[in-house]
Amino acid sequence: MPTECNTELFDFEPVAGHKVVAGFDGGAITSDAGALLLGSTDQTLGLVERFAACFVDQRDLDLIEHSVKTLVGQRLFGLALGYEDVNDHDALRHDPLFAVLAGKLKAERRGCAPVASKSTLNRLEMSKVEATRYHKISYRAEAVETLLVDLFLEAHALPPDEIVLDLDATDVVLHGEQEGRFFHGYYDNYCYLPLCVFCGRHLLAARLRPANHDASAGSVEEMVRIIGRIRSRWPPHTRIILRADSGFACEALMAWCEANDVDYLRLGQEQAPEEGHRGRDD
Repeated sequence: MPTECNTELFDFEPVAGHKVVAGFDGGAITSDAGALLLGSTDQTLGLVERFAACFVDQRDLDLIEHSVKTLVGQRLFGLALGYEDVNDHDALRHDPLFAVLAGKLKAERRGCAPVASKSTLNRLEMSKVEATRYHKISYRAEAVETLLVDLFLEAHALPPDEIVLDLDATDVVLHGEQEGRFFHGYYDNYCYLPLCVFCGRHLLAARLRPANHDASAGSVEEMVRIIGRIRSRWPPHTRIILRADSGFACEALMAWCEANDVDYLRLGQEQAPEEGHRGRDD
């Protein structure tokens, strides 16, 4: 005889005079509701909309369901929630949370979910500077690179007297046969070696690089771009100090700093360079 089960309600022993009930009638439920705070933050900053504006959409708008803003927001929120793989979005596209974050609770086209599948997101991530037949969303590289610096500048009501830019390289461990995969002796693993630039809690740049490069590779170009943008918006009296470990103590970077009125110091120094002195290595 088959077991008769009630899948709608379970009763447990009462606690302090209160009933304890497990119900399964809640409808579509998400386990990532904390992302609603991220959505509220984005409504204030406008980050998703501004990032989406860095792309150029050459698709036929009458034939698509998901805008670039929806795609960008879906991917950013997914990464923030720990869903690094686009394959996760074949399930997440039906998650009511992502529909709320996208501002569309149901799709307009028949057979579509409110947000995109892994294939659509993959085409966005594989987009190029110039659109192609199969990747019709292109991006403006300069606009993408400038966005983080502009957000940093806008976070200050008044230009500060001094800022410290921190440069560092870190490892992104790889577990497959990804393109650009190399073994790094220091990290003892196959990885990428991105270059990051911070100013306090603000991220100004994150440049993805293979691990077969020196830690300082590309640092001069990043400083030219970032400091150039800062100085175009702030008065010249704002002192800029560049701080990094000994892996960045290369002639090209230090010579550029000295030629462009940028102070520098190595991590571990107890104080910043003295006025008129360009860098010390204690």
